[in-house]
Amino acid sequence: MDDVTRVEWREWGGEAFEEAAERDVPLLLSLTATWCDHCHEMDRETYAVPTLAANVNDGFVPVRVDVDRQPRVRDRYNMGGFPSTVFLAPDGSVLTGAGYLGPDGFRQVLEQLRTMWDSKGAEAGRIPRPLQGEDPPAGDLSPDIERQMLGQLTDRYDERAGGWGEEPKFPYPDALEFALKRDRTMALRSFDAVAANLFDEYAGGFHRFATGRDWSGLEREKLLDSNAALLRAFANAYLYTGEDSYRQPAARTLEYLTTTLWTTDGDAVDEGETTGGYSGAFAGSQAPGEPAAYSLEASDREGAPEPPVDTTIFAGANGLAIDALCTYHAYTDDERAARFARRALSTVRDRLLEDGLTTHFCTLEKRAETPAGATSGRAERGLLSDQARVLQALTSARSVLGAETIEDAVSVAEATVETLRVGDSFVDGPRTGPGLLERPLRPLDGNVELADALIDLAAVTGEERYERIARDVLEDFAGASDRFSIPVARYASVATRLLEGTLVIRVGDEAGSDLHRAACRLADHEKVVVPDAADVSADEAVAARGERTTTPATTPQELSEHVSSLLE
Repeated sequence: MDDVTRVEWREWGGEAFEEAAERDVPLLLSLTATWCDHCHEMDRETYAVPTLAANVNDGFVPVRVDVDRQPRVRDRYNMGGFPSTVFLAPDGSVLTGAGYLGPDGFRQVLEQLRTMWDSKGAEAGRIPRPLQGEDPPAGDLSPDIERQMLGQLTDRYDERAGGWGEEPKFPYPDALEFALKRDRTMALRSFDAVAANLFDEYAGGFHRFATGRDWSGLEREKLLDSNAALLRAFANAYLYTGEDSYRQPAARTLEYLTTTLWTTDGDAVDEGETTGGYSGAFAGSQAPGEPAAYSLEASDREGAPEPPVDTTIFAGANGLAIDALCTYHAYTDDERAARFARRALSTVRDRLLEDGLTTHFCTLEKRAETPAGATSGRAERGLLSDQARVLQALTSARSVLGAETIEDAVSVAEATVETLRVGDSFVDGPRTGPGLLERPLRPLDGNVELADALIDLAAVTGEERYERIARDVLEDFAGASDRFSIPVARYASVATRLLEGTLVIRVGDEAGSDLHRAACRLADHEKVVVPDAADVSADEAVAARGERTTTPATTPQELSEHVSSLLE
């Protein structure tokens, strides 16, 4: 029992399901997040009601899951947002579910569930469609994929408010980056809308989304993964435009990540130093805080309580952040970005990576505790999203910083292929665990992220096998590509890279040289730069795309001209 609710929450695990089977009662699964205000509200308003809590404790096996720490549970039982209130049969199948429930609504659902259970029992359970064992529809990659996605973006573009869709309004960083190369005007107007409406001018960083079509009704939590993705997107917008209006949100988000979300394993250290412990990494999220604080003037807001930060270190989100900081450094020479990217990468490699498999999370701060109302859960290893994002971080650090990361990157790629590849694409994690965890889930977004990282790895290592695996992955989903929606615009970007060839620039000089810096600044954010390339002479750079390769360039201007000829 926690300090807020009166419900006797169990850990997610086999024991809870065994108890439900022995007692012949359903499980109540509560999916929550530390940053979720509505989750905490349901604790206060619903689970704290003595009669309701007693009803749950007597008639159900209540289980609470932190969705950030246990994403495989989240992805199988999410009811469309958080909190998710899900009733399960002892075999893990879904009886019914809802989102936030106030006391009256919760009482009504309990009564309906009890009637269902008394009449049908576990036979009322169902298996969600994505877990029913259907293979994804395979097909061939074609230029139509890019055209169809651009058509989707054009059709759903909001001419009045900017961005895509009606409500709620999400920033869609992958769609922003896709549009940068295909419809610059639409992309930049959407960047402007995201910056004007989701960016926190006082504290830096981006809020998660807005509930209204006009970007009203901000949901003010700040998540590391979405902030990292937007930092990279705005850095890429700056690459194409050179305009400070896109660099500034990226710079302020960098500052937010390296101050508010930066966490260490004990006593704080100066930015340029490390002590006997690890050098730190980025915390997972910051809660919204008091809504009234956002209406205060800056001078008054300075004295308002700082919204709490969940200091859990998540492997995948840190991978995104490292990639984003490398991207920003590549275009700006910002040493703060490079320094924190190296420090976070060191922590990920030391604490979360072993034999090519990532551990989903850890805690660094000695004072870090499991947040109220959440259960800690065991950190899983080898989740697809973590593998893909850490692989991308390792390749980006090699490309931009010249870091010695290739051995680890190859290890991550090989371990992912060995443990998660089923057929031509990948499942989301180990096919073991209670409930529906043993049923494989083949997420499109995680597969696309991995394919994108594998293409980069192929360019950095010269191993074409990794690009062939990436092609197999995308072809495994291509039969449904005409139905893919805006949140997976990256699928179209990666398909185009495979069809047209990735721009790869190999530089004979080390990272930070004039030619390397010039290569990083060439306006194609999907390119791969390889510093200190063994097959290129010092003071030279060679660009290639598909079957075409340029003659060596010796100056930034000459390199720019050679690359322009490749892209024509």
